[in-house]
Amino acid sequence: MVMDRLVTIMATLRGPGGCDWDRAQTFATIAPYTIEEAYEVADAIERGDPAELKDELGDLLLQVVFHSRIAEEAGLFALNDVVDAISDKMERRHPHIFAGAADGGHHRWEEVKAAERAGKGQSSALDGVAAGLPALLRAEKLQRRAARVGFDWPDALGPRAKLDEEIAEVEQAIDQDHRAEEIGDLLFAVVNWSRHLGVDAEAALRAANRKFERRFRAMEATGGDDFASLDLDAKEALWQQAKASERD
Repeated sequence: MVMDRLVTIMATLRGPGGCDWDRAQTFATIAPYTIEEAYEVADAIERGDPAELKDELGDLLLQVVFHSRIAEEAGLFALNDVVDAISDKMERRHPHIFAGAADGGHHRWEEVKAAERAGKGQSSALDGVAAGLPALLRAEKLQRRAARVGFDWPDALGPRAKLDEEIAEVEQAIDQDHRAEEIGDLLFAVVNWSRHLGVDAEAALRAANRKFERRFRAMEATGGDDFASLDLDAKEALWQQAKASERD
C-alpha cells in the first residue's frame, strides 16, 4: 500500500529512539499545524502552482497520519479506521450513487447530514459548525444554517441596511469593550451581505490581503531605503502609483 511507507516513518518518529519533538506532540499541539497546512493547500491552489500543491497536499496528509498515530497509541483508533469512516460517510451521503436510491443529489446530502447530526443528539440547526473555523468562514456557515430554517433576509437589501445600523452602533460605543463588540457585529453583517451577493467573504478577504501585500511591497521597492521615513502624502503617492501599475 502506498501509504505504508509514510505510516512506518511516523511510527518510527514516535517510537523509542525516535524524534523527541514528534514524540512530545499531542492532538492539541499539532492542531495549529493541521490548520496551517490546509491553508497552504488553498494558497497553492489560488496561485495555480501544481508542484507546490503536490507538496502541500503531502504536508496535509502527514497531519492525518500524525493524528491517527497518536490515536492508535492511545487505543482510540488507527488510520485504517479513519479511512473506513470517511468511506462509509461518502457512501451514506450519496445514496443515489451507491445505494440505488431513486432520487438524490445535493439535497439528499444535506438530508443525510441532518440525520447524522440528529443521531449524535445535535438538535440545533447550528450544531456541528466547528468553533475552530476562521471567523469569517464560521460566520457564513452559521448564517447559512440559520437560513435553512427560515431565519434570513429575503434579499440583499436587508443585510445592506444592517451595515449602516452597525456602523452607527460602533460610532456610539461607550468604551473599548463595547466598541469591540459592535465591530464584531459589523463584521458579521458584512459577511451576511457578502453571502446574499454570492461572494465568499473568506476568499474575498484573502484576495484583499494578497492585493494589499503586493501593492505595499511595490511601494517599498519604489521608495527604496528611504521608504519608512517618507511622510504619509509621499506614501499615498507611491500607493496610487502601485495601483496604476497594476491597471497598466
